[in-house]
Amino acid sequence: MSYINRLKAHYQQNVIPVLMEKFQYSSVMQAPKLVKISINQGVGNATQDKKLVDIAVNEITTITGQKAVATQSKKAISNFKLREKMPIGAKVTLRGDRMYEFMDRLITVALPRVRDFRGISDNSFDGRGNYTLGITEQIIFPEIDLDKINKIAGMDITFVTTAKTDAEAFELLKQMGMPFKNQKN
Repeated sequence: MSYINRLKAHYQQNVIPVLMEKFQYSSVMQAPKLVKISINQGVGNATQDKKLVDIAVNEITTITGQKAVATQSKKAISNFKLREKMPIGAKVTLRGDRMYEFMDRLITVALPRVRDFRGISDNSFDGRGNYTLGITEQIIFPEIDLDKINKIAGMDITFVTTAKTDAEAFELLKQMGMPFKNQKN
């Protein structure tokens, strides 16, 4: 018997029937699903210290369980002392079981550790069914050792779905357990 992720099983058993009923899909294949989660961290001081990018890559790798890669600048900007193809950040894209594992840990462990947490904003949809969540501190993840942190950094987490509208994507993420502030009906 193979392992099935808890959140993936919840999606298949509970979320799909709710979406089918609410949006009147004629086929199960029309129900929106999560395609990938992309985590991106920009390192502003990377132009002065190149080791900061390596630290960011290691932190994202530790958080996600998948090797992160350094991102490079596309063009030179002299005011920021930035040259073309200079490492300036870190990113990773999660799909499949790792995606569901990360989302499960984000919802159940990391987000409740945010100080004064009252839910996430429902205004960050892009109009095509994708949602981006900005996190200000990487220390909300329990995988990060506080003693080894020398600088607090934030990151962007983008949830890419097959939903055609923001309403469908909102309902999908809400049913999967995302703690939105203003629960629309």
